[in-house]
Amino acid sequence: MPPQTFARPARLHGQVPLLGDKSISHRALLFSALATGTTRVVGLSSGGDVASTSRCLAQLGVTIARDGEAVVVRGSRDWRSPDRDLDCGNSGTTMRLMLGALAGQPGLQARLVGDASLTRRPMRRVSEPLSRMGADIALSPAGTAPLTVRGRPLHGADLALAVASAQVKTAILLAGLRAQGPTRVAEPLPSRDHSERALRAMGAALQQVDGAWQIEPGELRPMGEWRIPGDPSSAAFAAVAALLHPNAELQVPQLCGNPTRLGWLRVLERMGGRCEAEDREPVAGEPTLCLRCRSSSLRATTVTAKEVPALIDEVPILAVAAAAAEGTTHFCEVGELRHKESDRLAETLALLKALGVEASSEGDDLVVCGRGAASHWSRAALAFDAGLDHRMAMSAAVAGLVGPAAVTVVDTQAIATSWPDFIPIFQGLAQS
Repeated sequence: MPPQTFARPARLHGQVPLLGDKSISHRALLFSALATGTTRVVGLSSGGDVASTSRCLAQLGVTIARDGEAVVVRGSRDWRSPDRDLDCGNSGTTMRLMLGALAGQPGLQARLVGDASLTRRPMRRVSEPLSRMGADIALSPAGTAPLTVRGRPLHGADLALAVASAQVKTAILLAGLRAQGPTRVAEPLPSRDHSERALRAMGAALQQVDGAWQIEPGELRPMGEWRIPGDPSSAAFAAVAALLHPNAELQVPQLCGNPTRLGWLRVLERMGGRCEAEDREPVAGEPTLCLRCRSSSLRATTVTAKEVPALIDEVPILAVAAAAAEGTTHFCEVGELRHKESDRLAETLALLKALGVEASSEGDDLVVCGRGAASHWSRAALAFDAGLDHRMAMSAAVAGLVGPAAVTVVDTQAIATSWPDFIPIFQGLAQS
């Protein structure tokens, strides 16, 4: 796609329509495909990552069809070997969750591939615990895709993750559904719990035992209708844009209110952000809320290591907020950023420095010396190449929408993986 330039409008006002939550959308498709029966999924994200999950499932023999506003999934406990590679595109969620779903299906064989960005991402963190359950997974010498999985009988295991990861945890729980005996997985810190909520709603024998999640083998029952609330990670970009712009008020009418996904909101509120959250009716076991954010003066804070699992994907846009705050903000233990679609720690530093903001990394910590307001950033227009990383592209775009100088995002194509309508939505919110 051609470069896109983002400049600060006179006002940012209106409602921000969100796609269905991306994390829940992946799980709605995959879990419904594993359940024997039919599920209508309403509000499915139309982003490229979720489309990758849908395509892979179709290759495995799962029937997925559009029916008006819904996507109908006809699940089956047994899938077939695909006749070509399963292309996961840019989606680490697709690749990692699919490994857990495929590992315990004897006789099934599949090769999983991805784009240049996904092929650089580490996969041993999911293949190694699955191998301890008896899974047969072959990786590249670098521990990355392409991956080949050969389904075979699995056995339960007691597993402790070194790094909190909802993707790895979910892969293990899915494998545990087909294992002989119970499987337990413990994390050093809690990660997002969409999988646990959904699996229990679908009849899985899943419970917490001594701080670990324990699952017994068994079948899933279809959800019937699965409604997906708005994506919190996308909402973070709207919230920061509203807080940093000098004349803004944005409202997100229906947002997933799962507390494991709102760490970024708690940080912005602590920084002095004028954010109002109003509870709405739960949707498919997930709390929802209406969020309103207004122009604010922010102050620095410290984001502790304990908070990071609930906001790791939002660190780049929170760093943009910190760049406009008064004082120095510390993000502790965010080394996991190096293993995302890009090295987000390096890319975040590059973006902040391009804005004229002093920032550094100290080991796995990120330190941002705020300028007191976005208007104090550099007034020199800049071009930023986000490569294949959608969150870095949107972070750079927000910086252009709130700062004194335009920011040109060299390639905005990656944004479509999570929020295809990001550009037209913000063009509509910008008022002269």
